[in-house]
Amino acid sequence: MELFKAIHTRYSVARVRPDPIPRNVIEQLLAAAVQAPNHHHNRPWHFVVLYGAARERLGKVMAHSQAQRVPDTSAAALDVERKRPLRAPVLIAVGIDPPGEPKISEIENICAGAAAVENLLLAAHDLGLGAIWRTGAAATDPAVKVFLGFTPGQHLIALIYLGYPELEQALYERSSYLDRVKWLEE
Repeated sequence: MELFKAIHTRYSVARVRPDPIPRNVIEQLLAAAVQAPNHHHNRPWHFVVLYGAARERLGKVMAHSQAQRVPDTSAAALDVERKRPLRAPVLIAVGIDPPGEPKISEIENICAGAAAVENLLLAAHDLGLGAIWRTGAAATDPAVKVFLGFTPGQHLIALIYLGYPELEQALYERSSYLDRVKWLEE
């Protein structure tokens, strides 16, 4: 797919089929992700690919954490939380290292990770996959981070849900850049 077309036609896909995604396809996405710019070449990103029963285990952790944070959460709401990772056949969690050297700022690492996520999303679109970038309470939950193998100091910046789109979605008109740009001359 031509790059500008991919940028202008990629959209978040929340509803995907349960069909498995071949491992070599996931590896292509990860290979695209790590081509992201990274100021100090420190590769601050870490990816955890979840499929099969691992998604169920993550759902249990998410529901348990929800119950700990909000003790009066209804059983129905906890069930929704438990099933959340089952919405797609593959999830990719993206964690970011804290700066390891004084010359590296935290925001640089986070931005490099976000660029990696965008590369992954564009690659998924190019390969005919649907994807959506999610965060929510799970992204800051210590138990979720532990489950994924991240340290308390690492940021969990994305839970990417991947699958083959259930339906074709109509493109919607996105906002222009015009009200977000200031041009300076001389």
